Amino acid sequence: MPTEGTCRVKATGTRPKIVVSADGRGVVGHAGARLLADVAEVTGLTSACGDALAGLRQRRGVHDPGRVAVDIAVMLADGGEAISDLAVLRDQTQLFGPVASDPTAWRLLSDMDSAVLSRLHAARAQARELAWAQRAETRGGLPRVTAAGLPVPGLVLDLDASIVICHSEKESAAPTWKHTFGFHPLFCFLDNTREALAGMLREGRAGSNTTADHITVLDDSLNQIPDTHRHGTPILIRSDSAGCTHGLLAHIRDLRTRGLDTRFSVGVAITEPIRQAILSAKQHSEWVPALDGNGEPRDGAEICELTGLAPDDGFPAGTRFIVRRERPHPGAQLSLFDTIEGMRHQVLATDTPPGATAGGGSIQYLEARHHGHARVEDRIRTGKDTGFGRFPSRVFAINAAWLQLALTAIDLLAWTQMLLLDDDLAAAEPKKLRYRLLHVAARITRTARQTRLRIAEHWPWARRLWRRTPVR
Repeated sequence: MPTEGTCRVKATGTRPKIVVSADGRGVVGHAGARLLADVAEVTGLTSACGDALAGLRQRRGVHDPGRVAVDIAVMLADGGEAISDLAVLRDQTQLFGPVASDPTAWRLLSDMDSAVLSRLHAARAQARELAWAQRAETRGGLPRVTAAGLPVPGLVLDLDASIVICHSEKESAAPTWKHTFGFHPLFCFLDNTREALAGMLREGRAGSNTTADHITVLDDSLNQIPDTHRHGTPILIRSDSAGCTHGLLAHIRDLRTRGLDTRFSVGVAITEPIRQAILSAKQHSEWVPALDGNGEPRDGAEICELTGLAPDDGFPAGTRFIVRRERPHPGAQLSLFDTIEGMRHQVLATDTPPGATAGGGSIQYLEARHHGHARVEDRIRTGKDTGFGRFPSRVFAINAAWLQLALTAIDLLAWTQMLLLDDDLAAAEPKKLRYRLLHVAARITRTARQTRLRIAEHWPWARRLWRRTPVR
């Protein structure tokens, strides 16, 4: 019988016996994260950030502020959550070179005021232009968004806000409309490439449909798009009902007078006049099947045009209204109107006229195109795992700077995928990239005046790391 305090476990023999020691040499972890640092170099992000932040360099300072900012972005893209996680890079100088200490990184963040953030924003745009040019040269242009099996012309921008919960008192953290406590940042993502074009850190009580904030984030996002794409390329701006304000829609329409081909597709709140329009359409209008992403009829979902039935006061001329009704899925949040009708209803407004798109402007295509806005929820979810799900400081300005570096980290992952990766990894979420590529271990050897990074030959994704090198 086992004595007290002992446990006898039957050996299965399925795992090899090992002896662990801490005397390995030339071994590095997170070797794949070096790829992110190289992408920052070849897209000009490191040099652009160095120029933007040059004024923050301390006299006789060892670390370039731009390089420190990029190192923080690489750390966040690699899955780090706090400044102390820079130690993973700092303790592997043979792989990442000299990396700033935690106090130096804190000092950089605390020195990044609004003027510095504006310069950092411009540096990101400069690097994006080069990354897109490299993509066009090597792979023939940006990925295209599809809806109902048809391409969506041009670029698709998705605006959305999300709550980031705080578990301690931080400046401007406040109770939110969801009865939680934290911040309520607003974002804009490019659906074509999953890049994070812009973001604004806001206090928790910030409104969901604040027109001024939406216009600011949209304009910042458009400034991130290279001139050759911003002018002459169709740009679709999507949002949920929070973006359905007359001020934002008028601003999008006004952008056309400045040479931008912008159109909107936004959700519409179902008010009493909208409910009456739906009831009228139920009796007198023709309903057609809604389509899924492949263009096939979606079981249990129908759509109908409400243009002429829904009130259009305050909307730009030519706005169309489309309603979707479907059998509610388990757990769906239904209004009293939906409960009575036994169907879940959603309404969108768009200024895309008939015949203006690949789908001919049909309501089936337009509704499927708008339904793709749901992907922004995935962008925000993975973004919270890439830096902005946890803010490090009690000071709002430091957290605002942290948010911009988190957006930079998201861009580094997107550029790595669109420039260097294929197949499933080109569309993988950050967690999958980290588990298969970024966190791989390797050995560093030096022969013939060369430093070589040796990845285990049996690692299934080893060739994904060394087969392609960043475009120079």
